[in-house]
Amino acid sequence: MLRNASAQILKQFVRHRTTDASLILERSINKVQLLGRVGQDPVMRQVEGRNPVTIFSIATNEMWRSGEGEPTNIAGDVTQKTTWHRVSVFKPGLRDVAYQYVKKGSRILVEGKLDYGEYVDKNNVRRQATTVIADNIVFLSENLREQ
Repeated sequence: MLRNASAQILKQFVRHRTTDASLILERSINKVQLLGRVGQDPVMRQVEGRNPVTIFSIATNEMWRSGEGEPTNIAGDVTQKTTWHRVSVFKPGLRDVAYQYVKKGSRILVEGKLDYGEYVDKNNVRRQATTVIADNIVFLSENLREQ
């Protein structure tokens, strides 16, 4: 409570009382959009004392022709790279919809933000993880035909 009141006072002070450019608060953007296929059926996890979270992975593909732009090799071989992304859904309504309707192989659009964190694995080794925190999931029409 006290922290919120202090933050409000600071925002008002910075917004209305200062001309010092170093104290002006900036806005920034942390936004991600992924269009791809789900790699596994979602799981819902809950750590004691925390809200549940739905977790799944999504694969995105990048394709290019080797030798593209080189005059001697106009029709190069197509190369493809698949990148896997971990997606976590915390929003209560969206979390439940994702758990129920997202299925392995579904093509979806995920919108959210990047989050970086650390954890200790079962071998007691500290690891870093990048996660997309989903704010919105769009189910593409081809998924509806399959059901």
